[in-house]
Amino acid sequence: MGAGSSAAKLRASGAGATRRTPRRSRSWVRLCDEDLLQVRLCDLDLDLDNPRLARPLERLYTELESRGLRFRPHAWLAEEWFSPDGVPGIAIPFWLAHPRLRRLERNLMREVEGGNLRWLMRILRHEAGHALDNAFRLRRRARWRELFGPASLPYPDRYRARPGSRRYVHNLGEWYAQSHPTEDFAETFAVWLKPNSNWRTTYAGWPAFNKLCLVDELMAQLSGRTPPVRNRRQVEPVSADTRTLAEVYRARIERLRRDRRGMVEELLRRTFTTRPEDGSLRASTLLRALKPRLVESVSHAAGVERYSVYQILRMLIERCEALKLHVRGPRRDASRQARLLVLRLARTYRQGETPTLLL
Repeated sequence: MGAGSSAAKLRASGAGATRRTPRRSRSWVRLCDEDLLQVRLCDLDLDLDNPRLARPLERLYTELESRGLRFRPHAWLAEEWFSPDGVPGIAIPFWLAHPRLRRLERNLMREVEGGNLRWLMRILRHEAGHALDNAFRLRRRARWRELFGPASLPYPDRYRARPGSRRYVHNLGEWYAQSHPTEDFAETFAVWLKPNSNWRTTYAGWPAFNKLCLVDELMAQLSGRTPPVRNRRQVEPVSADTRTLAEVYRARIERLRRDRRGMVEELLRRTFTTRPEDGSLRASTLLRALKPRLVESVSHAAGVERYSVYQILRMLIERCEALKLHVRGPRRDASRQARLLVLRLARTYRQGETPTLLL
């Protein structure tokens, strides 16, 4: 069709000088969960050009600019939150790009990471810290390594947090700064960047205060400077991901299961011991003896079905036998610790129950 006839149609319809962008057809929005899971990621046709993500990103850029930083990390949609080494950008989970996908995420994973503005901004500031580290190669600086540690340390599958430690700031929760030096820096940067965070008062007298002062010094040095690393790479974008949502969620749920198995073993080793004293009771024997009382008590306290508590106990008994664990100290103390362990696991599994839809 020629340009002349198109213009004539616009005039005839009373259209003005500007033309509206056609709304994308997203038939998957109306699908039930089971059918939606069969859609490929690349076919969702998602982007960041929507207020739910565009406005928080613009707010992040404004915060960086207000601190004198000429740095605007690029962003793209991926399977999860991350900032790849060597890339001064931020990958944002695809399910934050549309309300229907947020609902699916909540149905399957029981929470939406970054699902409200406050939480979203905390994560964006954290990831901006990673991206800025990559953009200016901050981890190479001696003072950075002295306070945060070498970024070359292996990244742990899990870490043992010290809740009472004052060597680390608090931003994302779960004492995440303690997991790795790069996470320590990203969390410290997020606290520094947050408007009106009042970190000088909040962390006064803490060893973490020195890290915040270093970030403040580094950002003053970087003020107005163009970063040496400016690539716009997008790692694992959803636009090129041909997996179905079912495949993505199966993999995520399996990772979650593995993490929980590791968590269970660590908790068991804290509660019991592999070095039995003479005549010490086997941990599995103690749990079997406590089973009726624990099922009743934990079921009521955690608000879960008795059958679920029974299954948790069965799993714990099997792991105790496999690890050859024994009771440490007086039986009364061990019984109290065992109840706390079962109660914690019951609450955890209640929050992260795996739906049968993906089994």
